[in-house]
Amino acid sequence: MMFKQVFHKGAKVRQSIAWFIFLLVGLSAMPAMAVIKSFKKSADGVAFTLDKGLMKVLIRRDDIVEVKYTIFDAFETKSSLVVSNKWVQHSAYQVTDGKTEVVITTAKLKVKINKATNAITYTDLKGNVITAEDSDNKSITPATIAGISTYNVTTQFASPKDEALFGLGCHPLDSMSINYKGRNQDLAIKYLTGAIPVLVSTKGYGLMWDNYSASNFYGAEADNTKFKYVSESGKQVDYFFFYGPGFDHIIDLYRTATGKAPMFGKWAYGLFQSQDRYLSEDEILTVKDNYRNNHIPVDVIVQDWYYWDPLPIGSHVMKPERYPHPQKLVDALHAANIHAMISIWPVFGKGTPNYDALNKMGGLTDITWDNVVTHTFDTYYDAHNPKARELYWDQARDSLIKRYGWDAWWIDQCEPDNGALLDARRQSNFAIGKGIDYFNTYSLQHTKGVYEGWRRDIPGKRAFFLVRQSFAGEQRNASTLWSSDIECTFHDFKDQVPQGINTCTSGIPYWTSDIGGYHYHWKPADWSQPDKRELFTRWFQFGTFCPIFRIHGKGERAIFSKNWDENTRSILLNFDKLRYRLMPYIYSLAGRVTNDNYTIMRSLAFDYRGDSKVYGIPDQYMFGPAFMVNPVTEQLYTSSDADKKAKARQVYLPAASKWYNFWTGELLDGGQTISAAAPIEILPLYVKAGSIIPMGPDVEYATEKPNSNIELRIYPGANASFKFYEDENDNYNYEKGQSATFTLSWNDKTRKLSISDTKGHFPGQLKSRTFNIVMVKGAHGSDVALTAKADKVVKYAGKAMVVAL
Repeated sequence: MMFKQVFHKGAKVRQSIAWFIFLLVGLSAMPAMAVIKSFKKSADGVAFTLDKGLMKVLIRRDDIVEVKYTIFDAFETKSSLVVSNKWVQHSAYQVTDGKTEVVITTAKLKVKINKATNAITYTDLKGNVITAEDSDNKSITPATIAGISTYNVTTQFASPKDEALFGLGCHPLDSMSINYKGRNQDLAIKYLTGAIPVLVSTKGYGLMWDNYSASNFYGAEADNTKFKYVSESGKQVDYFFFYGPGFDHIIDLYRTATGKAPMFGKWAYGLFQSQDRYLSEDEILTVKDNYRNNHIPVDVIVQDWYYWDPLPIGSHVMKPERYPHPQKLVDALHAANIHAMISIWPVFGKGTPNYDALNKMGGLTDITWDNVVTHTFDTYYDAHNPKARELYWDQARDSLIKRYGWDAWWIDQCEPDNGALLDARRQSNFAIGKGIDYFNTYSLQHTKGVYEGWRRDIPGKRAFFLVRQSFAGEQRNASTLWSSDIECTFHDFKDQVPQGINTCTSGIPYWTSDIGGYHYHWKPADWSQPDKRELFTRWFQFGTFCPIFRIHGKGERAIFSKNWDENTRSILLNFDKLRYRLMPYIYSLAGRVTNDNYTIMRSLAFDYRGDSKVYGIPDQYMFGPAFMVNPVTEQLYTSSDADKKAKARQVYLPAASKWYNFWTGELLDGGQTISAAAPIEILPLYVKAGSIIPMGPDVEYATEKPNSNIELRIYPGANASFKFYEDENDNYNYEKGQSATFTLSWNDKTRKLSISDTKGHFPGQLKSRTFNIVMVKGAHGSDVALTAKADKVVKYAGKAMVVAL
């Protein structure tokens, strides 16, 4: 008995020691609470001294707050690569020192900082919580990654159960929900994985993390009551808080911080015809002739990669045996009113003068691409080196872009892509610092160099860059993100729809995908087969309602292609014509993108944030203020069980509006889910009651006819407004005020259309135009074709007028 008692007593001692050790280890692993010791107010914000580190709460505007936190003795002094605003103007604010918290009050917000934990709570002026950092909020912890001693940087927020979270960029292979609430996302830019560190919440705020290392978002913390953002390397937390509460205002604030998106030439909103790859100038000229001779609308033809073959990559030479007359080629396209786009990579093979020049000035990295064509390891230049960016631009300008008059640049392979060797990217040394700290910003800096060079050296032609990766801020570099090398499958097509929506919700306004997909098991799909025709048709319908509209991939798939039967071709042509008829609508929206920081491809939460039923819908979105687009991503006609499938898809009509079927004019109540007819020739398309849509004539390229004769479709049932925008279509005079707008306003109660005075002037501006006003009702004003008889025809000469209908 005594032995048992002694043993039991010893066991209790050991158990107590074990618990003590466990508590010590547990406490050391937990983020230490940094207590506020003192604070100091300055013109731009409040600096806090903590018992463990420093914190700044910077009032960038009444509705923009930047938060910095570090465990070190000072903050980093280097300039942000993402934030272009210098914050010269300071916003007024007040500070109140309470017993448990410090409260910063602006004209729109209260920022409450807990003295015991430094956790920040953001409220409106009435004290309603917008969002709040968790009590375990900001942490910086030692880590070793790829053999590099660094620090993981984390911020964590509380997240109510009814919150929905959008953004975080384009992840082409992501098949999960559009809503990041309750799920995680890898945010390390690599092949087929993107990262834009911008998050937008239905609670009315946005966040942007100003850290460039590989990161992760965790949206399911603590049983979905928290989320956190973890960057693998850094010495400070640095994030921006944007208060909307509407999504449009959040994106406006994001671009206020990081830069406006410039206008593209009007041609860039038409159809791009591209293929992997055209092999000669004769082939490109044949494509031109087939489009123009068959009167198929198109604005751009693209020369994809390896026009330099068999020379090394980076030669910037169009192989003379296949392209004997590059200047005549571009001139011939221009003569046919077609713009010319060429692919130029940031990768260089050894043995080229361009490689040698960059190498001599220290402008190359040690990051290499395993070239799938030549099986050589070719080298990336250092896009983080300003002098290397300048030399890179000079080489491309003098060899190709300015020399021959190319109109647009396809920037491929700009992750940089070195396959699975991601640690080699981390260990690389850029001019600006270690690769681990600049893992995600290569494309941002690469596009910075070519955009700045283009603006300086090609002043009369708007820049357009198609890029395989984007990071926060890249919209200011005239960049359009495309979703990389996806496969020619319905599965991949289905994945693209939410990726486009979330990219645009991340503040990048221009997104596109390869219509049809890029490859089928790395070979061309057989586009003559019925299943591939169905896939291409559905993808083309979706592409019609993307910000940028482009055909690309392996295998012949131009609209004139013999791979299409006549029924397929007629459907493709109908949607191509619809895109061009909508050019006045689309170009006006592009004007709003640049002038008002607008978003064309819109998550339903932009316009229906109060309707929780839209939060989880991955495949419906608004295209501008009028259209709700509902792509058909299911194989309804050519699957093995096609005879059992209804030729329809489920569509939720948001409750706050009534909806017109674009094809039939039928008016439906919102707040219901319908089975929308989806025969192969139809993309279910609905127009919000209370919309005005200006439609132009049938044209074969974007600038063929002036907007002198506009069909103005009015969808009654609510008041409506639309700002019509025009400029010279291609140059930067609009930045000098040379553009014009007028506003169309519909009063549903009085049945009157008001047209404002025209504001602004530009060379070549129309002095008058005709509006063929169509009140949509049933078949009258529905579908693609010109409406046979307008309800009223009016002449507008730039002076305000009111039209009774």
